[in-house]
Amino acid sequence: MKAPRRLGVLTAILALACGLSVANLYYAQPILELLAHSFGVGEGTVTVVVTLTQVGYAAGLIFVLPLGDLLQVRRLTPVMLLAAAVALALCAVAPSLAIFLIASLLVGLFSTVAQILIPFAAHLAPEESRGQIVGRVMSGLLLGILLARTVSSEIAALLGWRAIFYISAALMLILAVILARFLPTREPDHHAGYGSLMRSVGRYAIELGPLRRRAACQAMMFMAFSAYWSTIAYVLIDRHHLSQADIGLFALVGATGATIAPFAGWLGDHGHGGWASGVTLAAATLAMVIAGIGESSLIALAVGGVLLDLGVQGHQILSQQEIYALAPEGRARINTVYMGTVFVGGAAGSALAGVLHASAGWGGVMTFAAGVSALGFLIWLTHTLLARRARVSVPA
Repeated sequence: MKAPRRLGVLTAILALACGLSVANLYYAQPILELLAHSFGVGEGTVTVVVTLTQVGYAAGLIFVLPLGDLLQVRRLTPVMLLAAAVALALCAVAPSLAIFLIASLLVGLFSTVAQILIPFAAHLAPEESRGQIVGRVMSGLLLGILLARTVSSEIAALLGWRAIFYISAALMLILAVILARFLPTREPDHHAGYGSLMRSVGRYAIELGPLRRRAACQAMMFMAFSAYWSTIAYVLIDRHHLSQADIGLFALVGATGATIAPFAGWLGDHGHGGWASGVTLAAATLAMVIAGIGESSLIALAVGGVLLDLGVQGHQILSQQEIYALAPEGRARINTVYMGTVFVGGAAGSALAGVLHASAGWGGVMTFAAGVSALGFLIWLTHTLLARRARVSVPA
C-alpha cells in the first residue's frame, strides 16, 4: 500500500477508534432520568454517574496516558480496549447504583485510549500537515462525543438503557482486534521507566507556559460544556416535555461541532491559531448566554448547543496543534497535562451543575457556564495583549 493511502487508512482507523472509545463517557448523560428510576434514586444523586466517569477519565489521563511514551501503542491500546469492554459489560448488568458507579469509574479510566491515539497520529503525520491529520482524527473523536447522546437516547427508547452498554462492550472487543492488526510498530522515545516518566510530566507542566495556558482555557470551556450537557435533558423533559427519543434527536445539534475540526487544523497549520482561539472562546461564552436567556425556546437552546460545541472543539484542535510542537518526543505526556487538566474541569463542571440545577435551576447552571467560559476568554485576551506589548517594546 502506498504511503499516502496507508496514512489515509490509518487516519480513518484512528478516527473510528477515538470516536467509539470516547463515546463511552457520554452514553449516560441523556439517560440519567432512566437510571434514576431504575435504581430508585433522585436526579441529583444519579448525576454522580457523569462525574465519576469523568473522574475515572481524568485519572487515566494522569496515570495511564503517559504510557504512550513508554510502551508500544500497538500493544498498549488493545489491552485497554479489552479492559473497557469488561467495564462496560459490568455497567450493563449492574444490579445497583453502587456497582454502576464503580463500573462507570473504570469505563472512564480505560476510555483514555482515545487520548493515546491522538498524539500517535501526530507522530505518523508529516510536519506540514500535522494539524490537518490530527484534525481528521479529532473529527472522529468529536463525532463520538456528540453522537453518543443521540445513539444512547434512541437505543434506550427502543431496547432499554442497558442495551447501549452491551453494544459498546462488543464494539470495544472488535476495535481491540483491528488496532492489534493495523497499527504500525513504533518504538517509544522514553526508556527510563515509569517513575522517570511521571516526573517528566511534572516538568512539562512547570516549564511549558503555553501548555498551562491552553490547558486552563480549555478546562474553563469544558466546565461549561459538561454543565450544559449534564443538565439539558432535565430542561427538555420538564419544560419542553420531550420524550427520550426526542432528546436523542436534539443532541444531534452538537454534531455540527465536528465539522470545524479539519478547518481549525488548517488554521493552526497556517499560523492563525492565535486569533482563532479568541473567537472560539468568545463563541462559547455567547452560547451560554443565549441558552440561559432562551430556556423557553428550543431554538435558543439548540443555537447555544451548536455554538458551544463549535467553540469547544475548535479550541481543542488549535490547542493540540500548538502543544504537540512544544516537545515532539513527549507528546503523550504533554497530552497528559493538557487533557488531565481539561477533564478535571469537566468533572467539576458536571458536579457543580447538578448542585446548581437543584438549587437555582437552568438559569443558575448557565450563569456559571457563561462565567467560566468568559474566564477562559480573559486568559486568552490577557496573554494576547501582553505578547503584543512585548513585541512592540522590542527595538527594531
